[in-house]
Amino acid sequence: MEIKYLLKGVVIGFSIAAPVGPIGLLCIKRSLNHGFLAGLVTGLGAATADAFYGCAAGFSLTFITGLLLTMKRGLNITGGLFLCFLGWQSLKKKTLESQTCHTPFPGYVRSYVSTLFLTLTNPMTIMAFMGIFAGLGISTADNGYAASATVVAGVFSGSALWWIILACATAMAGRRLNHGLTEKINILTGIILILFGGWALVSVMM
Repeated sequence: MEIKYLLKGVVIGFSIAAPVGPIGLLCIKRSLNHGFLAGLVTGLGAATADAFYGCAAGFSLTFITGLLLTMKRGLNITGGLFLCFLGWQSLKKKTLESQTCHTPFPGYVRSYVSTLFLTLTNPMTIMAFMGIFAGLGISTADNGYAASATVVAGVFSGSALWWIILACATAMAGRRLNHGLTEKINILTGIILILFGGWALVSVMM
């Protein structure tokens, strides 16, 4: 029975994490520039946020979901501005080959916190979890706290599994790319991040 709930959580976490959005772009960018571990830490920030939202949905914590939905406008503005800032940083700062190959990446904590923050500022994530959990009949009222906790653990594991795959594949591919192509990918990533941020800001006014 516990295995069934764990597997459900893994599928939920993997399926929510897998679509490539701004977090995926950040993971790809950091894996290319600084290696597998930097990309993995970036992804684990999102996995932690996914587990938090899964916890709120699975344990029927309506006060948390209600608060987040009430703050939707402010969260969209904050997340949009932060995405624009990250995109601007990517365009402003050139990637050095020495930074990629000879010096350790200095920002593990910042990489983790940035994606944790970005994922938490996306109110649509909690809506997705609420819909999926309701559709699968996963809640403490129906299955008890142990089952919900097992599902949440699965959500984190499934999300983390996707980030491990993405960071590993990108880091391996990055070893075969020349410096000029890596620079172009960084510029493209910065532009797309700004577009994501701009869309989040525009959506507030719609």
